[in-house]
Amino acid sequence: MKFRPCIDIHNGKVKQIVGSSLQDEGSTASENFVAEKGADFYARMYKELGLTGGHIILLNPIDSIYHELSKKQAFTALSATPGLLQIGGGITSDNAGEFLDAGASHVIVTSFVFKNGRINHTNLKKLVKAVGKEKLVLDLSCKKSGDDYYIVTDRWQKLSSVKLDEATLDELSDSCDEFLIHAADVEGKQNGIEENVAKFLGSWGKKPITYAGGVHSLSDIESLKKLGNGKIDVTVGSALKIFGGSMDMEEIISACR
Repeated sequence: MKFRPCIDIHNGKVKQIVGSSLQDEGSTASENFVAEKGADFYARMYKELGLTGGHIILLNPIDSIYHELSKKQAFTALSATPGLLQIGGGITSDNAGEFLDAGASHVIVTSFVFKNGRINHTNLKKLVKAVGKEKLVLDLSCKKSGDDYYIVTDRWQKLSSVKLDEATLDELSDSCDEFLIHAADVEGKQNGIEENVAKFLGSWGKKPITYAGGVHSLSDIESLKKLGNGKIDVTVGSALKIFGGSMDMEEIISACR
């Protein structure tokens, strides 16, 4: 189990938000933290700590007036630490190469692959052809509906008809290098992890998976390690001291080991 760092960028600034509050209309979100420093500052910090496999997420859609500003901010981090970080947000087969050329190790994709609530196999094949599956991370962030969890798209705002289950993971695993999964119902709320999601991911465990959502204490890290059978990595955002929270990053790194 590894700690995977993150840099979320919204309206051109590094932020930590409540995931379920994000709205494209008006570019609004409930903010837990807004950084004074740029994305490159955090990227260099992660590099100095020897952290790898972290991700940058652009939280503005491509048609937002803030998208280019957020993208520019992200590129400062990628150029400062080439090959260190993955990046996601508005990525398609047409623009994925631009992010890899800028220094990303992988591109992270959801909405381009899950169009109109379903898996778009044509777009998935285009992505694999454009960047290679070894450079592709599929973000299968989810929300609960009834007794099951379904993949959400468009910055966690749209619920798809694709269930997060073994069949979906098996189907998609041959087309990517890793999975990133935000438990969107608890993302940014610091009220504990989505235990059912963690347990399911740990029971599957056939490919690298990073879990994000709700971590607010070292006990959450221990629960995630136990429920996930030590097979899933973790991202912590709002709860970190560097983002205004109470958790020390070095302690999290040690707990993950």
